Amino acid sequence: MAQKKAFALRLDPALHTAVERLAAGELRSVNAEIEVLLREALKGRGLAVPISQRPPRGRPPKEE
Repeated sequence: MAQKKAFALRLDPALHTAVERLAAGELRSVNAEIEVLLREALKGRGLAVPISQRPPRGRPPKEE
């Protein structure tokens, strides 16, 4: 799995509150909501960014 890039993001408190409300309505974290909003904005400008592949969750199947 590709590592997520961590960095500090400074937001206007009113903007953070608005994103927080959106995230709660979509049952997402603020971080996930920001990712969704960025992808939508980039797609709107003609730059679609694919979602990175994640490894399957849970225990691996038993080998027999």
